[in-house]
Amino acid sequence: MGFPLSHYCCFLCVIVLLPVLCKCEDTFTYSRATYYGSSDGLGTPTGACGFGEYGRNVNGGNVGAVSRLYRDGTGCGACYQVRCKMTNLCADDGTKVVVTDHGGGDDTDFILSQRGFSMLARPNKTADLFAYGAVGVEYRRVPCQYPGSNIFFKVHENSRFPDYLSLVMLYQAGLSDITAVDIWQEDSQEWRSMRKSYGAVWDMPNPSKGPVNLRFQVSRGGRQKWVQLKNVIPSDWKAGVAYDSDFQLDD
Repeated sequence: MGFPLSHYCCFLCVIVLLPVLCKCEDTFTYSRATYYGSSDGLGTPTGACGFGEYGRNVNGGNVGAVSRLYRDGTGCGACYQVRCKMTNLCADDGTKVVVTDHGGGDDTDFILSQRGFSMLARPNKTADLFAYGAVGVEYRRVPCQYPGSNIFFKVHENSRFPDYLSLVMLYQAGLSDITAVDIWQEDSQEWRSMRKSYGAVWDMPNPSKGPVNLRFQVSRGGRQKWVQLKNVIPSDWKAGVAYDSDFQLDD
C-alpha cells in the first residue's frame, strides 16, 4: 500500500531533521538551587575544582557548586543556563553560571554564589527570592564564552620546579569536556599521561625538561578528539603563573 505524498514528505522531514534536533542543547532539566554566603557575594577561591582566585571571580562571580554535574571533576568549568520557576519573582532567562566547586544538599543540583543567585530574580525582587533559601529551577548546559581570550594553562601553586608539575586549564570555551592530558617526554620520545589529581587539576612527577608540549582529549556527545599544543609552557615555568596557549576551543 502506498503512502500519500504529504505523508511521505512529513516522514522524510522527521528522518532528516531528528538527528539535528537531538544534538541541540535546548532541553531543560528540572532541579532546585540554593546559595552560599561570602563577604563579597562572589565565588570561593578554595573550591573543589582547584581554580583558585579564578573560581572566585570568573563570569563576574556568577559561579556555583554542583553535585551530580560535577562528574568527578570533569564538569568543572562547564557553563549552565539556570532559571527559577516562580514567574512573579524570577527573570525569564535566568542567568549563566560557571561550575567552580562541588557541593549539594536539600535536593539541589546547584549551590550558587550570592551574585549568581541574585541574577535569577526580576528587578527589585532579589530580597524576596533570597527569602526562600532554595527554589525550583530548570537548567541546561550552554557554551562557555570568553571573547578575546584563549585557554590559559595555570601552573598550580602546589607545583615544585622542576620535579612536580600540576596544571589547571582556565577560560575553556565551548561545550566540550577535557577527559585526558598527556605531556611529551623528549627523553623517551613518547606521550606520558598526566594524573587527574582532583577537580580540574592534572599533575605529573618528574616532567620532561625543556618547554612543555602537551595534548589534551576533548569529549562531547560520545565524540572525542586530541588537541596538540607545542611549547605551551616555558622550560622555566613557575608555580602560580598562567600561560596563554594561543588556542581556544570552538565546540
